[in-house]
Amino acid sequence: MSIIWKYLDKRSATIAALKDYDSMAFIIKSTEAQIERANEKLGSVGGLKLNEIPSTTHNPKAGEERILSVIDQIDVLQERYQEALQYMSWFKPAWGQLLEEEQYILKTFYSESNGYGCNAVYVIADKLNIEQPTVYKRKNRALSRLQVLLFGKG
Repeated sequence: MSIIWKYLDKRSATIAALKDYDSMAFIIKSTEAQIERANEKLGSVGGLKLNEIPSTTHNPKAGEERILSVIDQIDVLQERYQEALQYMSWFKPAWGQLLEEEQYILKTFYSESNGYGCNAVYVIADKLNIEQPTVYKRKNRALSRLQVLLFGKG
């Protein structure tokens, strides 16, 4: 095991991984369409639009630069997609080991729509019919369990 694992704040990393889930799922869902749109740009003919005034400067390599720009954009999209796939293959098995209640608590606490758990305690306490201190205990227990599943003990 690498020495860096000793200094990694696994709790913060677990929370960051939870918060990234929705973004990674979006990347996986939307990348194909984004690449398709970028590929359409490769086949389109560039040039002067009808409502534009011609400029006196002409760049003879404008077409090449546009194609290279689109290729770079596609490379970035594909790299981002691969990272999202790696994330999912790492995160989903651990997430699947949690109980439904643990998943609900962590989703409610750390979802993007809930800024730092401001209303999460009240929502969870009401739904599960438990006291607020119990919500915090269950959240901490679920977070610790997910942390072990993602990073191992230590």
